[in-house]
Amino acid sequence: MSSPVSAVPRLVVAAPSSGSGKTTVATGLMAALAGRGLAVSPHKVGPDYIDPGYHALATGRAGRNLDAYLCGPELVAPLFLHGARGCDIAVVEGVMGLYDGAGGEGELASTAQVAKVLRAPVVLVVDASSQSRSVAALVHGFASWDPGVRIGGVILNKVASDRHEELLREALDASGVPVLGVLRRAPQVDTPSRHLGLVPVAERRAEAVDAVAAMAAQVRAGCDLDALLALARGAGALPDAPWEPPLSTCTERPVVAVAGGPAFTFSYAEHAELLTAAGAEVLTFDPLRDEDLPEGTGGLVIGGGFPEVYAAELSANEPLRKAVAVLAESGAPVAAECAGLLYLCRELDGLPMCGVLDATARMDARLTLGYRDAVAVGDSVLAPAGTRMRGHEFHRTVVEPGAGPAPAWGVRAPRRRVEGFVQQGVHASYLHTHWASEPGVARRFVERCRTS
Repeated sequence: MSSPVSAVPRLVVAAPSSGSGKTTVATGLMAALAGRGLAVSPHKVGPDYIDPGYHALATGRAGRNLDAYLCGPELVAPLFLHGARGCDIAVVEGVMGLYDGAGGEGELASTAQVAKVLRAPVVLVVDASSQSRSVAALVHGFASWDPGVRIGGVILNKVASDRHEELLREALDASGVPVLGVLRRAPQVDTPSRHLGLVPVAERRAEAVDAVAAMAAQVRAGCDLDALLALARGAGALPDAPWEPPLSTCTERPVVAVAGGPAFTFSYAEHAELLTAAGAEVLTFDPLRDEDLPEGTGGLVIGGGFPEVYAAELSANEPLRKAVAVLAESGAPVAAECAGLLYLCRELDGLPMCGVLDATARMDARLTLGYRDAVAVGDSVLAPAGTRMRGHEFHRTVVEPGAGPAPAWGVRAPRRRVEGFVQQGVHASYLHTHWASEPGVARRFVERCRTS
């Protein structure tokens, strides 16, 4: 029987640094617990879109993000409780190192901050491949750095041999932090990476299923699942109420088409929920395969992903490109983020795209990455002028020009600039935003769908 949502058992899987094995352990743990018949709620700290796809595969539930920068710390627990409703346990995968957050912002958006907000115990995944006794000093440092963070156990990863394990356990005996798992090296659980991280599940589903099964098998064999469950069940109730998308009372339900499929895999689950609550009928389509928009489409949302990988296929689907252009020319609301921005350009790496925007896009060697504070330069289908939102940029592409005559956002850092395009009903930008931080975005978008 599932727990009351405010008291759902929970734990955070963190690490001293990136590359320690968080994703393997978190995803494997989710799958192993689901294999026991538990309803597992999967979460990811930060703006990552790819890991939640593997979490969803492991649990059968939507992977959800907890981002204290994009949404504010006050929304972390309500969004967590919203996602965890009806579940027996929640597993939260951290981001980067445990105490790493938004640059120059202290603990903001760090795994440690989310763990404290959720009052959740932390399981520290340590890459033990190049150490023995030093592991005790490392774990002691992480456990004592912030008394508000409770390190409830350690999982030792990439352990070389029985003798290596013996030395590590002996060193940790005096630390007071129990060893809850020991994992040997296992190449079969590796997942391929690309220029923005792991290859999304939608692009390699059969292989991803096998990888998740291998992760689950490794966690089952090497971790004390009963001890991990007991640790999670020790988390008390949270004082917060679950987040709820505000409901519209309007009976007219315009169709909002949302791009999906392998080329457009980056989206937050709450966006579709907000659009539905605002009165839209949300229908997903695949720009790689579908030659037309869903029947009756009154608005279009094109999120992030990897259109540069599928530029040839997207370009070859000329009927859909023309349908998107016709919809945009009609003045219907179109919201495009990052990959969606590229798709609306005249061309991407020399291949024709939708031609909605008088701009070209190309791959670039430089990675553009980071949180952004943004303000709406003018009125658009998403927000009135002056609306402040926080966003995240993550791409290796360049759009020229970077802004239209009517830009979407003014951005303060890392340098002051305007960015994106607003024309007729189109709002296109590199910034990924989380609409739960500003519910008026979805309401305004759906209302414009009704009136356009």
